Amino acid sequence: MELRPEQLAGQGADTALAPVYLIAGPETLRVLEAADAVRARARAAGIDEREVFDADGRDFDWNQLDASFHAPSLFSARRLVEVRLPSGKPGKDGGEVISQFCANPAPDVILMITANEWSKAHQGKWAEAVGRVGVLSVAWAIKPHELPDWIERRLRSRGLRAEPAAVQRLAERVEGNLLAAAQEIDKLALLADGQTLDVERMESLVADAARYDVFRLVESTFSGQPQAVLRMLAGLRGEGEAVAALMPIVIRELLAGAGLARVQARGGNLAAEMKSRGIWESRQAPYKRALQRHPEGKRWERFVAEAGLVDRIAKGRADGDAWLALERLLVAVAEARAVRLLARA
Repeated sequence: MELRPEQLAGQGADTALAPVYLIAGPETLRVLEAADAVRARARAAGIDEREVFDADGRDFDWNQLDASFHAPSLFSARRLVEVRLPSGKPGKDGGEVISQFCANPAPDVILMITANEWSKAHQGKWAEAVGRVGVLSVAWAIKPHELPDWIERRLRSRGLRAEPAAVQRLAERVEGNLLAAAQEIDKLALLADGQTLDVERMESLVADAARYDVFRLVESTFSGQPQAVLRMLAGLRGEGEAVAALMPIVIRELLAGAGLARVQARGGNLAAEMKSRGIWESRQAPYKRALQRHPEGKRWERFVAEAGLVDRIAKGRADGDAWLALERLLVAVAEARAVRLLARA
């Protein structure tokens, strides 16, 4: 069975749990909310025991998962077993373990697999096996023309009503950022007082969630969106921001990238390293994309050195245009082919 994440999240507590769920896709909020809904239904069904496996690298031992399927539950009659598979690719061994489970699901196990990436190339035999006996839910990215409808449905789910023009204005403000939209809608639920929202009322209640702050700038940089980076830099400059004020966060994130690249190069546990740095699962995708573009630790050291130069320029300690230097650096991080833009490329 295939369901949209919102359909899965909307299932009532009286809906029987499927033996296996695969919730995947690039739209992190939709994946997280659908997975949370399955967890809530499991708790409502009296399933208190939960096991989590981070299958985030080639060194993951799929035999551990297989053994868990056949181990007795310790604290309850049934267990929720979660497999976090960021890449959406279990490989041959993982695919076989999942397919075998689907062929004969353990009666005391509910299996839930979540993934950050998904495309038609991921839909192999193991995913087909999940679809035959369980639920496949793909959280495709919301397209710009789909966003107003998504916002309107979410407003209704929170007991809110809004005129079409007000919905469109909120869509324009959040610029495709579903998490920002969800946060604004939750705030509206507290402030709207049951009134139908028109454009004027929407603007008075909603913060400018699409403002070009440095955190979104870094996220777009690591996600590989050079055009968004250029647009955000122009916005920050137009708002009167100073390059020197941006650099501490930019340098911090580049240092994190350098550290992650070193862990990746020696075959370490990248997910554990991210968690140790406070980069939780919902924020990991941009870092992973950046490491795919720039896997070499020396490249990241180069970025950090360039950031130091930008900082010195911004503080008047070196010659150059700080905005132009920052633009070249961030575009180089966002687009591998643009590394040649750096002064010492």
